[in-house]
Amino acid sequence: MALQECGLNLNKVSKELQPHGSLEFPCAGYSSCHTGRPEDIIPWHWHEEMEIVYIVDGQMKVRIPTNIFLLEKGDCVIFNSNILHYAETVTECKLHSLVFSPALVTGNEDFVFAKKYMQPLLTCNNFSCYFIKAGNYENVTDWFNCAFEAFAQACYGYEFIVRENVSRICLFLCGKFNPQTDMQNALLNQDNLRIRKMLAYIHKNYADDISLSAISRAAGISERECLRCFKRTIQFSPIQYLLKYRVMKGAEKLLENPADSISETATLCGFDSPSNFAKVFKRFYNCTPREYRNLNRNGEI
Repeated sequence: MALQECGLNLNKVSKELQPHGSLEFPCAGYSSCHTGRPEDIIPWHWHEEMEIVYIVDGQMKVRIPTNIFLLEKGDCVIFNSNILHYAETVTECKLHSLVFSPALVTGNEDFVFAKKYMQPLLTCNNFSCYFIKAGNYENVTDWFNCAFEAFAQACYGYEFIVRENVSRICLFLCGKFNPQTDMQNALLNQDNLRIRKMLAYIHKNYADDISLSAISRAAGISERECLRCFKRTIQFSPIQYLLKYRVMKGAEKLLENPADSISETATLCGFDSPSNFAKVFKRFYNCTPREYRNLNRNGEI
């Protein structure tokens, strides 16, 4: 199985729809390069698979609802299933990643690998993600690189090598985390569920006139708790996130629909005027919407 292109296809609740691997071998490998341009941001999303990311070169900032990590060359981060995450580059960055279903390790859900090891790990409130600094736990990064190289070369029997090394990493994680739930982690897990609901509402209704009250109602909480939840998880206010999301969608639409005017694009993305759209767009992209469209058309971005 060849390496795949890295790209996101999200549904209305920010869940990634793109399948990773196949039913026969539920694992996908990705090799991708990212620049510091706004369009290279990996937006908030989640998927049922676990994910291992290794930084080949450069730097990348990764966020989950409870933490921020600066990843540098040789660093590795492992995301649990169903965890919201976001990434943006600090410098030009090359990364390798494996995204895999726990079924790759467990086989049948009635097997001991599922019941004794993976299910407790997947539901462990202490394990959202695990960051490994270059030089620490080198056996884990060695296992990852062995699995990734086997996947990339796709030689006969590579599936055994991938499964063996991914299983080693999962066993390492089982030894690191205690599945007991404490009050703090219960609160963080609640925040994760709430923020998913509010982001889903924003992603579905960003073109409308959205208020803080409407966002908070999507999660059944007060406006004050909504502000706190956003600050604790993604370090943006709800309205700041909405504005950023509108601009990102505007950049997409400028290229996807070249026949649409700037005014039409602004309206479709929830801006009250083309001038306001242009002002906010320039703040994020350092150029006007028209310049951005022309530069992309000419291959200069």
